[in-house]
Amino acid sequence: MSKTTAQKREKELARLQKQLARPKGRVYFAYFLLVVTVIYIADEIASQIGVQMQSVIASQIFAPIVGSDVAVARLSAVGTVASIASVLSFIYKPLSDKFGRRIFLVINTFGMGLGMLLISLATNIPVYAMGAFVVAFFIPHDMQAVYIQECAPAKHRAKLYSVVKSVATLAIFIIPYLRRTFMPDTDLSGWRYVYVIPAALALAIAIIAMLCVRESDVFLKNRIRVLQEGEDTQKPKKESDEGGFINAFKYCFKNKQLLWVMVAGGFLMFGMLITQYYETIMNYGFAQEHIANGMPVEEALSLAVGSVSNALLLFSVGSAVMQFIPGFIADRFGRKTTVIVMSVFMLVTYLLFYFGSRSAWNEYLVGLFCGAAVGAYWATGDMITLMCSESAPTGIRVSVATVRPIITGVIYAFSMLTVLILSNVLGDAAIGMICLATVVPGMVAGIVILLIKAKETKGVELDRIGDDA
Repeated sequence: MSKTTAQKREKELARLQKQLARPKGRVYFAYFLLVVTVIYIADEIASQIGVQMQSVIASQIFAPIVGSDVAVARLSAVGTVASIASVLSFIYKPLSDKFGRRIFLVINTFGMGLGMLLISLATNIPVYAMGAFVVAFFIPHDMQAVYIQECAPAKHRAKLYSVVKSVATLAIFIIPYLRRTFMPDTDLSGWRYVYVIPAALALAIAIIAMLCVRESDVFLKNRIRVLQEGEDTQKPKKESDEGGFINAFKYCFKNKQLLWVMVAGGFLMFGMLITQYYETIMNYGFAQEHIANGMPVEEALSLAVGSVSNALLLFSVGSAVMQFIPGFIADRFGRKTTVIVMSVFMLVTYLLFYFGSRSAWNEYLVGLFCGAAVGAYWATGDMITLMCSESAPTGIRVSVATVRPIITGVIYAFSMLTVLILSNVLGDAAIGMICLATVVPGMVAGIVILLIKAKETKGVELDRIGDDA
């Protein structure tokens, strides 16, 4: 080891030890949870706003160019291209295994705000695509989830995560509230304000996090250990000690537990299709009555906007309830049981909101079922994320989280391409049935693989996970 390298190591070691030694006040954990919850709120809004405004943006930016009958399909195609940004995470995300969680918590939150701000300024497809690209890059990292997983006691980890996530999900209420405030009746001209306000929230909370949130103790302890052991040049390094995409990729294929959880997660990810199209599915559902009476499709969809806004007012309630429940099931009965329960809930509530919107059910009831379906899916995905975290050593945990979307994404790509191709051929009105026919077989396959191949991870101590996890 060169003298310069040794000096850098000693300097970093002293800095980290000083951070770890800083005393925490009695109320720090509660304060930390408050800040992380608000960050989660910004993340949830950034994740859902594009879907809840899908038909609106399609009509305002895409329809004048490509026509209203395939406007959502074309918007989705642009979104799919923009999602390539998430692939770049294999360069960016693993850096937090070396430089810490805190700085990336701040950057990710700021980036989501910037992306929403760009979309609010869009007057054409290229500017919208730029904003969508920025949002797509920063949303998947979920550093706030890593913080909760590393700071919560093992026996309460899933419960605490579910409570924070459900509170954040409940705050999605702000999107339909802003829709009703700035887009009354059929006037869609104020849609930009629906983006501007959440963008300002995300930018503000990024600054607060930068000033007030401390580094994760689990990260500090692990990084200190790695640096101290690195002083012994005779001691071989382990893949699980050194973050980075390549190390994590190799580790995932050596560790069969991680590999099978990710493969199962890829098939369960078929359910994400519902989270991408629920606003359009409801819009066409509520428009069916007008279309059946001979009204032109474009006019019927415009009239349905108000019904969708009303339905979305209870979307966050249904979603929050479904994301509050799983943590308690997971800490009591296990992660695998929770995946099965929430997957069943998702499929049942999807059928209720799909047929309910087409059968002129009460708008608020349809919105409640819609939120429950989406919330149940995300709860399923959160359990897969948690199982991966509870199967990966600290030194490589976030790097493993970078590999996971790539492995699961390769599998999910088949369902995404199926819907993308068929919706562009059959039109936006067919999206609901296309999603249903694709989601069910995928999720059934994911459940079977998880039950047969993956081990339960309930109660694992994150700082004690070794190479044999």
